[in-house]
Amino acid sequence: MVVLLVAAVLGLACRAPRATAERNPPTSPRPPGADALEQEVHELVNRHRRARNLAALTLDPRISREARLHSVAMAAGTTPFGHEGFDERVKALRLAMPCRRTAENVASSQGYHDAAVEAVRGWLGSAGHRENIEGPYDRTGVGVARSATGEMFFTQIFVGR
Repeated sequence: MVVLLVAAVLGLACRAPRATAERNPPTSPRPPGADALEQEVHELVNRHRRARNLAALTLDPRISREARLHSVAMAAGTTPFGHEGFDERVKALRLAMPCRRTAENVASSQGYHDAAVEAVRGWLGSAGHRENIEGPYDRTGVGVARSATGEMFFTQIFVGR
């Protein structure tokens, strides 16, 4: 069983969005229970924040949409695992809301019974990911997708307004 993690911190620079598969990902079914997995990630992150006397993050559907697009693109193989297109995701969010600070965590796992718990556990075990989770953000969005081989992809975007 493997969990891969990558963090991007403070994506402040924006450039014009380019036409990518990520903006219009191929239709790929999200796994059954994807909404529940996304909610579980949100709850686990907020539990961690509250335990450290940090304000809970509000789950925002506009941010979740961008996170889902990225997870679906990674699962479909049209975007490599990681943060490719992060500036474009931030640009899209800035059209809908103020975004002074942004960050992103991604994870990939296969073979875990409770993939959401493993993704968050992995993020908390990494200094950069933990910094994003504990950072000066007030909103978040989570997206989950599964590849044809069963690999789960998680994206969590953090926004501070």
